[in-house]
Amino acid sequence: MKKENGISRRSFLKSTAMAGALGAIGTGSASVLTSCAGGGEAGGAAANKPLKEPGTYYIPELPDLATDCKELKAGVIGCGGRGSGAAFNFLNAANGVTITALGDTFQERVDDLAGKLKKEKNIDIPADKRFVGLDAYKQVIDSGVDVVIIATPPVFRPVHFQYATEKGKHSFLEKPICVDPVGYRTIMATAKQAQAKNLCVITGTQRHHQRSYVESYKKIMEGMIGEITGGVVYWNQSMLWYRERQSGWNDCEYMIKDWVNWKWLSGDHIVEQHVHNIDVFTWFSGLKPVKAVGFGSRQRRITGDQYDNFSIDFTMENGIHLHSMCRQIDGCANNVSEFIQGTKGSWSSATMEIKDLAGNVIWKYDGEAEKANFKQTDPYTLEHVNWINLIRAGKSIDQASETAVANMAAIMGRESAYTGAETTWDAMTASPIDYTPKDLNLGKMDMSGFTVPVPGSAKK
Repeated sequence: MKKENGISRRSFLKSTAMAGALGAIGTGSASVLTSCAGGGEAGGAAANKPLKEPGTYYIPELPDLATDCKELKAGVIGCGGRGSGAAFNFLNAANGVTITALGDTFQERVDDLAGKLKKEKNIDIPADKRFVGLDAYKQVIDSGVDVVIIATPPVFRPVHFQYATEKGKHSFLEKPICVDPVGYRTIMATAKQAQAKNLCVITGTQRHHQRSYVESYKKIMEGMIGEITGGVVYWNQSMLWYRERQSGWNDCEYMIKDWVNWKWLSGDHIVEQHVHNIDVFTWFSGLKPVKAVGFGSRQRRITGDQYDNFSIDFTMENGIHLHSMCRQIDGCANNVSEFIQGTKGSWSSATMEIKDLAGNVIWKYDGEAEKANFKQTDPYTLEHVNWINLIRAGKSIDQASETAVANMAAIMGRESAYTGAETTWDAMTASPIDYTPKDLNLGKMDMSGFTVPVPGSAKK
């Protein structure tokens, strides 16, 4: 993992009673938030060889509230559930921030969010700042905003990010940030442009701003589990929401309103949701996969054209393996967590513990201490706190290219499951696969191509 461009490790905090404790967390001391058991010289940090030296990896500052400074005006692109949530996360992250423009494919979603902003924050979005249609993103970006929150269905995010960067806007990109190799290449090229313009780009991989994960990452970088030798990541849960087609809905309207069930819009749930867990492993290990072999199927899904379960074996660039498992089916065993094995011990996000090879807990994240010392513990808000602080401090950050690694890993796994073939990083990153429909419009579309993938070939 590279060091972020221009990131200062100095605290952004004002002088407060908590400044000492907060600053300690941001600069490497975890005493406020962690406790150790089993201790001793063998379990202590002094006996560990660091995986990376302090200062060579990025640790965000995570105060309760961003530092007061210049006012920031935001535009929200995508006013559904996640876009609405991100809008309020942004407003709750700092003083002196507001939302001045909204855009969505559908008028009712724009008006719903405008109503919530008026009711809960007394923010008026005038009619001429409410934009509707597939090109609403351009109107939002061109409306005079300083920053944009991009939370449309994932297939649209690369193009929206590209336009926002061309116009010099700081971007918050919900994950996933692409659904196919064409989108991946757009993201990577745009991220370079954003860096050149000294822009701040934060993505919705909120575990990077969740204090328990950040502290766990620091301990692993300090060498507490030794060299990483493999891992397992899970997102197994019940079925997600879906929309039945209503009378009067055209083809495109129906699919976008039911977007989480369609491959071209969501990338399938291994990309749309499970990317979180894959991202934890690529973040902690600093590795990308070189190949993937997997399988999946559709057992219970009601709408759309995608799978409801995947199992993928990733071979990472140093030869170690990551097993990825995700499922969205009612009545099955659930598990949303990550497990990483090292030469000296292991870490599990299920318990936020590090154990030695004998199974003794040698470190555990102290969630109660966090609650006692911080008012803001929501990582969805903290990612906006960090984003605003970096913008106000004039410091650039590029999370897009980092998130793109996990995103591409998920795409590799999906395509292997769909086809039955082994996929490779080199082939997939150069692939011409493009999920955007050729006849995309807000009306009738050719639905014949939206079919459930069947891997391999039939027995003859």
